[in-house]
Formats: sequence, structure tokens, C-alpha cells
Amino acid sequence: MRVDAETWIAAGEAALPQAIALRRAIHAEPELGLDLPKTTAKVRAALAGLPLEIKEGASTSGIMAILRGPANGRTVLLRGDMDALPLHEDTGVEFASRHEGAMHACGHDTHVAMLAGAARALCERRETLNGSVMFMFQPGEEGWHGARHMIEDGLLDPAPDAAFALHISPNMPAGVFAGRTGPLLASSDKLRIKVIGRGGHASMPQDALDPVPILCEIVTALQTFVTRSISVFDPAVITIARIEAGTTDNVIPEDGRLWGTLRTLSERTRATAHAGIRRVAEHVAAAHGATAEVEIDAGFPVTVCDGRVTDLARRTATNLFGDGGWVTMAHPMMGAEDFSYVLHRSPGAMAFLGAAPEGGDYRTCCALHSNRMVLSEAAMARGIAMHCAMAQAMLSNDLEL
Repeated sequence: MRVDAETWIAAGEAALPQAIALRRAIHAEPELGLDLPKTTAKVRAALAGLPLEIKEGASTSGIMAILRGPANGRTVLLRGDMDALPLHEDTGVEFASRHEGAMHACGHDTHVAMLAGAARALCERRETLNGSVMFMFQPGEEGWHGARHMIEDGLLDPAPDAAFALHISPNMPAGVFAGRTGPLLASSDKLRIKVIGRGGHASMPQDALDPVPILCEIVTALQTFVTRSISVFDPAVITIARIEAGTTDNVIPEDGRLWGTLRTLSERTRATAHAGIRRVAEHVAAAHGATAEVEIDAGFPVTVCDGRVTDLARRTATNLFGDGGWVTMAHPMMGAEDFSYVLHRSPGAMAFLGAAPEGGDYRTCCALHSNRMVLSEAAMARGIAMHCAMAQAMLSNDLEL
């Protein structure tokens, strides 16, 4: 490989103090959704003075920053997501969230800081690039479809030749990268099921049509549907996380509702599950003389990593940090990512970067989306180096497309 390991490792270490400062500033003022004015302003300040072409869209406060190398070669994309989660932070760190009800519990603050650090490092070595690098600072990853909105705004036109993203993980040893070819993360769809019965007095259920036992039966029937209709080798996970019906103890309600989520690792199983959920809910309700209304909100598609880019990431990580710098994941995870929208347009990959906190056990420390999650900030130096080395490698002949 023509990746200069020593150069990028040194660049990552040199960029770390600024990355930590940016990460902490973003962490202290987390924002939700598609419009992140404070976060975007911090990103702009971090990129100020660099030879970057800045593009914005109408749908979000996301930024596409483009670095054009001296050679008119490929274009590759690096992505960092920017939004937080609706949580009350309980970490006790000095830079904890000052915005009640919002917290960077998924590490997106580190993603932004690493990408900004990589942008500066690559700009300083612009003459070594055989093409252009797109730095995608994206809001709205936590269920808001931010990547899709940026694509619809034309910010990825023309589509990059290859794409790469990192996601931090506190449940991996600090500084280790992990990934796999094929499905890495699942699709994610929201389910809403309403059962309509007939209300009445709790002492006379025979004169009513109680939706509550029907709701309960639907929950268990959906689990049977998964285990008996979907292959374990191409799985689906259906979780009903909320049941709501009634107002008091002695009134049978008119109707009741279920809320849940569906995760799959292929579009084929996703379609099978959609059809099965409707069939099970409607027919169970009908068997009791009630009716069911089913709504399925399609979420992120499956995150599928291209084998060529994943193999390049493995080689890059081991070239930078030795054989222990990369772990190939044995199986996908059932979480979801809207970087999947980018990977539907361009060959690419996502990798995880271990960031277990100093002195902690990565197997038991607080996970992503925990309001007590803390991370090793030192691991960001490796993330910056990996972004830079991957950009250089994807622009070179090391990646055959």
C-alpha cells in the first residue's frame, strides 16, 4: 500500500488536542434533529481558513466540505454525524451537556471532531492526493434520515467513487478498528398497531369487545411468526416496546395500541416481515371480531459494506497499527445507521473504533445510548489517522473499483 503510516499517525497525534477541544465544546451543547445551528457553527469555525469548497442544502444544517487535490482523479467521501440523543446526561464529566434533555450518548461529537481533524490534516498534505475528498458533516442520524436529506438536496452529486465512515464504540478496546463485508447493521422500521374493539363495563366483558387480550395475543403471535416464518440465517427482530390501552381499572377500553420496531439484515426478509406483521395483526384481531390497523414507517435500510472497501480498511488499519489494529466481526449488529443511504449510492464501508474509557472494562462499561456513557478521547488520534489514510488509499490504485 502507498499509505504513509508514520505521516498519518503523527498527524492524528498532532490533531488530538484540537479534536478534544472541539469534541468537548460540541458535547456541552448537544442539539437534536436536522437543524443544529450551534454545532454547525463550531464545525465552520474548525474548518475556517482551509482550502475547502463548502456546500449546504435546504433541508438540513449539514455541510459538505470538498478538498480538491492537484490530480483530477477519483472523489471519495468521509462522513461524520453531528446530532445528539434526547437523554438527560449523568456522566459527571466537566463538559457535560448544558442542554437539559439532550446528550451526545452515541459518540457523534467524537465523529465530528475526528472528521474535522482529518480535514485539516489532509488539507495540509493536499499535494499528495490523487483526487478529491468530500467531508460530510451530517445532522439527523438518530432517526431523522439526515443522510437521505443531504442526498436529496444534491450534496452528493455526482456520487463519490467510494465512501468511508467511523463509529466510536465504548465496548471495544481503545484504538482497535472492527468491521465486516456485507451487512454490518440492520434496517430499522417503526411499527404502530391499533386494535379497535368495543368498550364496556369491566364486570361484563361479554357485552364488550375487549382489545387488551387481543393486543397481548398479537404480541406473542408476532414472535411466533418470526421464529416459524423467517430463517435464522437471514433474521428479523420484532420488539414491541410499548402497549397502551384504557383509562382506569373498571372500564374496558374502546381500542388499544402497540408500538415497536422491526430490524432485518436484508430487503427480502424486510419485505417478508412487513407482510407478515400486517397479516398476523389483522387476522388475530379478526378472529376475535375486532379490527386492526397497521402502520409501518420505513426507516434506514440495511448498512451493507462493500468487500473491496472493507478489505482496504482492514489493510489500512493493520498498516497503521499492526495486526492488532483490526478485528473482523463474526456477525452483524442489529442497530441501524443512515450511512446506509450513502452506501446504496457508492461502494463503501463503515468501521467501528474502540474507545473504552481509561481504566474501564470494555465488556461491562456503559454502552452507546446510555446516559452514563464515557469514552477514551485519546482514541480519536487513531480515528483521525484512519480517516486520512483511508482517503489516500481510496484515491489510489490500492482500491480497484
